[in-house]
Amino acid sequence: MSQYYSIDAESSLISPDITSHNLQPIKPLKLGVMASGNGSNFEVVAQAIQEGKLNAQIQVLIYNNPSAKAAVRATNRGVDAVFLNHRDYKKREDLDREIVKTLRQYDVEFVIMAGWMRLVTQELIDAFPNKIINIHPSLLPSFKGVRAVEQALEAGVKITGCTVHLLCLEMDSGPILMQAAVPVLPDDTAETLHARIQIQEHRILPLAIAALAEGNASLAEGIAD
Repeated sequence: MSQYYSIDAESSLISPDITSHNLQPIKPLKLGVMASGNGSNFEVVAQAIQEGKLNAQIQVLIYNNPSAKAAVRATNRGVDAVFLNHRDYKKREDLDREIVKTLRQYDVEFVIMAGWMRLVTQELIDAFPNKIINIHPSLLPSFKGVRAVEQALEAGVKITGCTVHLLCLEMDSGPILMQAAVPVLPDDTAETLHARIQIQEHRILPLAIAALAEGNASLAEGIAD
């Protein structure tokens, strides 16, 4: 028999459902975060660590926008913030080599792209194979690229959401780790819908980080250790 579900404006359907599992890594994860803007996802990871929900340490924040509030958030939490201005590099590969150099200087194991608004190259991907996580405000593979929330509204979909996935060379692609679905309301604007999607981003990002690090079989199927 088919089953039907409804979700209200403040809830979401998260898949896979691993919230009740023990996903605490045995040893602290050494994270590097990359951000270009406000840094709310940086903040939620840092808060999860502070509250003991994620056994990890943020080694460094790398940012490419001089006005990024993420740098202020990092400084306020005692995390080194390293500014790498993409305009100073002739090629994307040159920037990524400097990013890799910085991440290695800080002994980073996993890289979290939390609103990093630059396309990456194979230089970065090869340096941290299957250890770079990205979060995107849509249910991939739908609505890749910029203005994902606006794309969803323009398409008239009734459900959208957010996705945490492993990074690959193709934009907003790679194995999906976790998704949260969010209903689109009749009176939604890009601002109101994005605000509700962001709530779910903050829920699933720490879970996805821990799950990947633990090699959870249901998430890592088909992904090399």
